Amino acid sequence: MISGWVNAYREAVVRLSLNGLRGREQSVEAVIDTGFNGYLTLPPDLIKELGLPFRRNGRAVLGDGSEITFDIYEAVILWDGRPRRVSVDAADTDPLLGTGLLSGHELSVQFIEGGEALIRSLPLF
Repeated sequence: MISGWVNAYREAVVRLSLNGLRGREQSVEAVIDTGFNGYLTLPPDLIKELGLPFRRNGRAVLGDGSEITFDIYEAVILWDGRPRRVSVDAADTDPLLGTGLLSGHELSVQFIEGGEALIRSLPLF
């Protein structure tokens, strides 16, 4: 189980541990974004600091209908107590955790400041 909290802006937040090149470890707070179907976004300066390897370019259509391109990197995160390799989209925003990471899990959130945000693994069928 992964636990987090609800901040003053009513955002569900979890702390993630990232591993970059040569074992460099960094802890980040990521907002859970159920409108983002990727895995994780990180700002370019943090991606550079961690030395994450570039994998490919990506394209997305934004809510206003405009299309953007962005760089995709790879990181290893600690997810539910185990290392997991994930795609990381470069974005000039605070870190976001998307539904790619939530797949196979249940999310419950108490939407009050200081409320609990819990991510639980679903049993395999």
